Amino acid sequence: MIIAVASGKGGTGKTTVATSLAAAVPADTFLDCDVEAPDAHIFLTPEFQEQKNVDILIPQVELRKCTACGKCADVCQFNAIALMGQDPLVFPALCHGCGSCTLNCPEHAIQEVPRTLGVLECGPAAHGIQFARGLLNVGEPMAVPVISQLKKWRSQRNTHLEIRDAPPGTSCPVVESLRGADFVLLVTEPTPFGLHDLKLAARVVKEINLPSGVIINRDREGMSGEVRSFCKRAGLPILISIPLKRDIAEGTARGQTLIDIDATYRKRFQTMFKEISNLSVLPDSQERSPTLGG
Repeated sequence: MIIAVASGKGGTGKTTVATSLAAAVPADTFLDCDVEAPDAHIFLTPEFQEQKNVDILIPQVELRKCTACGKCADVCQFNAIALMGQDPLVFPALCHGCGSCTLNCPEHAIQEVPRTLGVLECGPAAHGIQFARGLLNVGEPMAVPVISQLKKWRSQRNTHLEIRDAPPGTSCPVVESLRGADFVLLVTEPTPFGLHDLKLAARVVKEINLPSGVIINRDREGMSGEVRSFCKRAGLPILISIPLKRDIAEGTARGQTLIDIDATYRKRFQTMFKEISNLSVLPDSQERSPTLGG
């Protein structure tokens, strides 16, 4: 089973929940898909033993063969190659590595060369978990290829439990992290921003047709009424409520999971996992074909 942990905004406690669930069950595999700012290693303390570069192929034009016909620029959907006078100009940061320019060049003047976007790392972590993460190079704009290759490298469909810590927000990297999951845990907080971004995240999950539930973090008496009302209207079960407490804040700041801070959370997360196993079963007639992302 694959559970993706997501949130509409950063700072809600998504990684705290993801690592705590992984430690409590425990999970077989943990993928830190937040490749722009991965921090799950702080909680699960992996020992990285393998590393792999993430490359995409970008065009390189052989000018002596090029006739400046402009077909490469015409077929590029991302404006990654343009004709400047008689010379084609490549913008590597815009290139998605689709290969259309190479295939459509009538003079065969374009070859593809690798460009490194980031790196993948994996190794054993606490609680017997196999931990893997992606690291996007500083300044790179495209996280999706790194997440996609991370999943292909280490995602295991037949494991007891795989946890994916998705990036915050609702953009393409989030959709790629959720793609292929059996269930999505949406972590929120009882604030106006938390509710607003929960609504956005819930809409994305609905669009890609995945079952989901909500965890309210930093819950305070009398403050989560609007979040609970929304969840009821949207048919989103609230699986766990984590209170706003000083000892939890201090523990997570030290890199402790919730089960390290309070042993009762182990049973709570194990019970939640059983509930998720039931909630993730969809009728046979209902498909789970993601329709968003890129």
